[in-house]
Amino acid sequence: MTRARARARAVRLAVSEIPLAVRRSARQQQQPPEPAADVPDHFLCPISLDMMRDPVTAPTGITYDRDGVEVWLERGRPTCPVTGRPLRPEELVPNHATRRMIQEWCVANRALGVERVPTPRVPVSAADAREILEGVAAAARRGDAAASGRMQAEARACALEEILAALVVFFPLDEESRRCIASPPSLDALVSILSHGEQVTRVSAVVVLREIASSCDNQCLEAMSKANAMYDALVNLVAKPVSPQATKAALVTAYYLVKNDIEHAASRLVDLGTVELLVELLADADKGTTEKALAVLDTVLVAAKARDRAYAHALAVPVLAKKTMHVSDMATEFAVSALWRLCKNSPADGGCKAEALQVGAFQKLLLLLQLGCDGVTKERASELLRLLNASRDSTECIETADFKGLKRPFI
Repeated sequence: MTRARARARAVRLAVSEIPLAVRRSARQQQQPPEPAADVPDHFLCPISLDMMRDPVTAPTGITYDRDGVEVWLERGRPTCPVTGRPLRPEELVPNHATRRMIQEWCVANRALGVERVPTPRVPVSAADAREILEGVAAAARRGDAAASGRMQAEARACALEEILAALVVFFPLDEESRRCIASPPSLDALVSILSHGEQVTRVSAVVVLREIASSCDNQCLEAMSKANAMYDALVNLVAKPVSPQATKAALVTAYYLVKNDIEHAASRLVDLGTVELLVELLADADKGTTEKALAVLDTVLVAAKARDRAYAHALAVPVLAKKTMHVSDMATEFAVSALWRLCKNSPADGGCKAEALQVGAFQKLLLLLQLGCDGVTKERASELLRLLNASRDSTECIETADFKGLKRPFI
């Protein structure tokens, strides 16, 4: 038996005392692919017993996967899992040598179905985030002052670009860093950049906002929702796109803002013409943009004033029907939900349900239920069918292209 294998077995025996819940949590965070080849023992994390993807070494000399040991420490156990000696998060050192050996082994065994482990990003610390954000705020304050010459303006632009680019590299952010960015001065700086910055810095700024919003940190979302100028900047990025990445990031940010505060955020976005903008965007958008635009539209349609705007737009119902079963499962879920909101709440004498029938929504919903869908989508599709069935007449519009592969006829 080699010395490495003997040590690995000894480590596994020691780790048998680690609570099972911690090992399971580490496994759930990592979710590595199952390789067909046998992974060498010294590449396995002592906590999860899976191949390490981001190996870090404790002062005790034991190497763990970062996710596994961080879960252990976050659960109130400030000790090395194997040796029991005191251990603080900042004492973990990236083990680049082991990581490179793991990557080389993955490449060598690629033919056996082993996927290469990507080089991990260095997580941002609170100190790093604070320093970067102080730079952002300072640059923004200088930008608000009277211009002092072309060279100074160019220097400020370069500094902002570098600061934001560096911040993006540090994703994902920890809680303290996110809340530092979500402070009023930092948000004001980001919104100012988003509205008046150069193209590159605007993209970086909206990506930072997306990261904060998608963390679902209620404190951060509350702070963001109070920055009214942010809504204008996000809508402007969608209306006058600077890049596909910026458009998608703006849509994701808007989605989480509305989910967090439907009454305020939806009202603000509707007043800015977001419903009309999204409907027109959906007419000719790629898959990713379509999914995100439908998500925002479905969410804002919870508000009555948003539905009124949709009822008044000639393309709203046809676009939603068209996107059902034409883009992706996710797009179909949001499109069905949006149609359900419109038809369920439409006035008795309104033409929403009749219009949905004319554009073939009834047949698409039948097909969707036959092919299978789950959960909320199934419930809403079924209720929508009942609503439309009550409005059916002898004239129906059927798109035959939508029914290729149908196993049995509709009655």
